[in-house]
Amino acid sequence: MSELLYEKDGPIATITLNRPERMNTISGPMLAELSEKLLTANADRDVRAIILTGSGRAFCAGLDLQDASSGSGIGGGGSMGTTLDLRDAPPTVLHKLDTPVICALNGGAAGYGMDLALGCDIRVASSRAKLAAAFTKRGVLPESGGTWILPRLVGWAKAAEIIFTGRTLDADQCLQLGLVNQVVPEGSLLEATRALANEIAANAPLAVQSAKRMMRIGLSEQFDDHVHHVFLQLLPLFQSHDFREGMKSFLEKRDPKFQGK
Repeated sequence: MSELLYEKDGPIATITLNRPERMNTISGPMLAELSEKLLTANADRDVRAIILTGSGRAFCAGLDLQDASSGSGIGGGGSMGTTLDLRDAPPTVLHKLDTPVICALNGGAAGYGMDLALGCDIRVASSRAKLAAAFTKRGVLPESGGTWILPRLVGWAKAAEIIFTGRTLDADQCLQLGLVNQVVPEGSLLEATRALANEIAANAPLAVQSAKRMMRIGLSEQFDDHVHHVFLQLLPLFQSHDFREGMKSFLEKRDPKFQGK
């Protein structure tokens, strides 16, 4: 069985971490393959939303420390180089995607798995899901975007409390903090996530992608620069088929049929 599953159903692509016997811990080969699958979905003009989830009872229990401790996996053995290139690493790739990504958080997400979940745009959690910021309990820090993402989601003080204590948050605590968008019964997780993905997919994909791109860029821009860049994004949208279809369907009081062009 492949350690990563890729399924396309209409406008929705689903990527599933598939090492249930190891709680979907990330092996070395999975890192490159996950980036590849994300980029494949993002490049597919028919895909309007991506779902990232895990098989079995966990979403992802982090990097595969069992392999690392034996000297054969991530971080196991060898000398450290003087340069570090993370341009193709899953957290960096995930951050740069224009296609919306929803995490269907089916179970525990610890360490790298927590950062991976937080790197998605939206999180729908099973009632048994947990986020475990266990980094400092293992002698490390959130290495894959967590120190950048978490303070932006919950504020500095609460992020500091979570990271410094290495705390584990259950689904309801995650919902109260705004770390997940909704909590649903375990048996309806994928159904609820697909419903949300299809709601997104029903909108004009070029507009959705532009909005996500501007939200991402806006994290590091001043307001005056940002509104200028948003206007430049609007110009090609005004020339698109989907813009004309959106206006026409509104006037005709019908559902639009967007084509992504």
